[in-house]
Amino acid sequence: MKKTTLKKKPVVAKFKRPEAERVKNVLDTLKRMYPDAKCALNFNNNLELLISVMLSAQCTDNMVNKVTPALFKRYKTASDFASAKPQELERMIFSCGFYRAKAANIIKAGTVLRDRFKSEVPKNIEDLIEIPGVARKTANVVLGNAHGVVEGIAVDTHVRRVSQRLGLTKNNDPVKIEQDLMKLLPKEEWFLITYRLIEHGRHICDAKKPLCPECPLRPTCPSATFFMKKFWPSVVG
Repeated sequence: MKKTTLKKKPVVAKFKRPEAERVKNVLDTLKRMYPDAKCALNFNNNLELLISVMLSAQCTDNMVNKVTPALFKRYKTASDFASAKPQELERMIFSCGFYRAKAANIIKAGTVLRDRFKSEVPKNIEDLIEIPGVARKTANVVLGNAHGVVEGIAVDTHVRRVSQRLGLTKNNDPVKIEQDLMKLLPKEEWFLITYRLIEHGRHICDAKKPLCPECPLRPTCPSATFFMKKFWPSVVG
């Protein structure tokens, strides 16, 4: 008989709407820990930013930054991407994963930018999400970094995991998580909270084994007790 493997549910703190004081403590702590947090992708213009964020889906920023120098030397404008040959583009972005789907979306995006937006990256989220391969996460990153426009919060895998563990959301869907965070956090925090949560997810709140003993957020994190007992029972006593 074939053994059935059950997919484990992510460890999510039991949801209880945090008090304003706890949320402020989380924000202040993250600010102290990551004062220089910012987008880790390398780009020279808005088009390069858009393409880089599209490539970063299910891929590390480091890998994207290795691929894009040659890519942007070959393709410089929206029209260049629109007329790219799929197989050539696929070869250039192969290391970023899902290269066929990404290449197809990038070519379509170049076409839409060229034909509908005069080769300019739109300045509002409604137009951006009309571009193939662009959802709210990508749109939020592009708007904030390219135009200084903040209409939401970019939710990637790190933001989802850390916000769940901190009890800031009970949801697993990025759009719902974004809505939860927008309700909890002052708008002036929306842009940078993404990059601070990403840094925290990379350096401390690891997906497999979060480093709770050295985390300054441990006293206010409702998931810390679970992970301390699981990974550091001797520390717990």
